[in-house]
Amino acid sequence: MRKAILHLKQADPVLAGIIDTVGPCRMQYREPVFDTLARSIIFQQLSGRVATVIFDRLAAAASAGAVLLPEAVLALSHDQMRACGLSNQKERYLRDLAERTLAGHLKFDILSSLDDEAVTEHLTQVKGVGVWTSHMFLMFALRRPDVLPVGDLGIQTAMKRAYRMRQLPKPARMEKIAARWRPWCSVACWYLWRSLEGDAVV
Repeated sequence: MRKAILHLKQADPVLAGIIDTVGPCRMQYREPVFDTLARSIIFQQLSGRVATVIFDRLAAAASAGAVLLPEAVLALSHDQMRACGLSNQKERYLRDLAERTLAGHLKFDILSSLDDEAVTEHLTQVKGVGVWTSHMFLMFALRRPDVLPVGDLGIQTAMKRAYRMRQLPKPARMEKIAARWRPWCSVACWYLWRSLEGDAVV
């Protein structure tokens, strides 16, 4: 991580200021398993606090213990899933994920051997898993160091503030700014997310 920080600070004075304000990088990772992708689906378009409550309720209903398993999800009734706070749509997404996992169409054990594009292609066969969700999985489950989630509103907002733009940047502009960060875009993005929090806002 020290190598990444040094590179980013030397490559981009704006990001260097954010890094100095935020402090040490403390990226938190998860295992590349069903539980992690299910969590990502639940977190889509929800605040972290609300999504955490829903996920915890689902895990409790499924008697999941430490890890949520696909067979436990499929054993829950529609009413049980709704009682956890899941929308009908997200229930369908989670059931599709569970079914594809148990059928062997989704293979978590091979993902680490695939490149980023192939991982995204493999994951997006699941209903409700798009490029954004795949990017989050690449960053925080597979620990890929050079992911730029151009569709993430937080990254767009942080770039707009930090680089003093009038509007949220389009993907091409984001890629241009991030070119100097490579091969450490994931770390840069972590700092951009943190820059939106409290006193660290730039």
